[in-house]
Amino acid sequence: MNQRDTSRRDFLKSCATGVAALRLASKAWPADACAEAMPLLAAAEQAASAKSRVVVARDAALRGPGTAVDSNRILSLLDRAMQNLFSLDHPGEPWKQLVHPGEKVGIKVNALGGRGLSTNAQLVAAICERLQEAGVRAHDIVIWDRDTDELEHAGFRSSTADNRVQCFGTDRVDYENELETYGSVGSRLSKILTQRCDVLINVPVLKDHDGAGVTIALKNMYGVIHNPNKYHPNGCDPYIADLNMLPAIRAKMLLTICDATTACYEGGPGYKPQYCWQNNALLVSRDPVALDYTGWQVIERKRSEKKLKTLEADERPPRYIATAADERHRLGTNDPRRIEVVEVAA
Repeated sequence: MNQRDTSRRDFLKSCATGVAALRLASKAWPADACAEAMPLLAAAEQAASAKSRVVVARDAALRGPGTAVDSNRILSLLDRAMQNLFSLDHPGEPWKQLVHPGEKVGIKVNALGGRGLSTNAQLVAAICERLQEAGVRAHDIVIWDRDTDELEHAGFRSSTADNRVQCFGTDRVDYENELETYGSVGSRLSKILTQRCDVLINVPVLKDHDGAGVTIALKNMYGVIHNPNKYHPNGCDPYIADLNMLPAIRAKMLLTICDATTACYEGGPGYKPQYCWQNNALLVSRDPVALDYTGWQVIERKRSEKKLKTLEADERPPRYIATAADERHRLGTNDPRRIEVVEVAA
């Protein structure tokens, strides 16, 4: 794993350690050495206390006169979200920071809900366009989930052509033979993740879950293992957090782009149109825990609007989010004081 692949959360953890070390060392250093070290200490403290940014980008006109998402507007919405996440002015620059030419990029979608409640194909096409402009070759991009038929039912076109973006499920390549383990989890990982991805872009859907409370970024990784049904007891806690600790997931997942164009506030994870709404938004972050916490609040607000119980009162709060943020996992933050939510409107 190269230096760029080190995740933001690991960087912040190392910064916190560095702050403590610099403080201890400064007590024993001569005055002139302390003076030279102070800028380093200040920089480390600033990085360690930095907030996780979650961009919520909205476009009320995303669908135009019909129900289909407009491909030009979704590209523009993605650009605004990425520029605000990376604090850059040009639409192509964030992608050049995220990926390098020659790397293989996996786009892990969620196709469980069919055309009604799956990752939007127009959004994924926009991501592929920006990746190629950043120098990633088309055949080094793979759009994937568990099953090829599910992908096609969700509106994706399967492809293994050498000159095109790839699109297929793990059913075409199988899972690794050996179990990867962490805590309560022991699973075989998709060969797409282990063998065809240097960088993983997670593109889940914003939706309710009948057991876990919500299913957004972290739970979307259930689609990369051979035995997800094993990990649903106790609201999927601590299984979701433990799964995301597996090195191939933690090191490679550099970005989450949550498709909240159509979202679900009740009755998930399957598609039930009576509980879905056209939210016309994207949630984008490099911290999947902060994104899940933010998405959870969006769902709670919609539940309140619909006069439904909170997920806590419904006895299915997403406890796994706090577990993912705890001292053992440190996958991100669920502390609203350390989450910077940036609202972007068209």
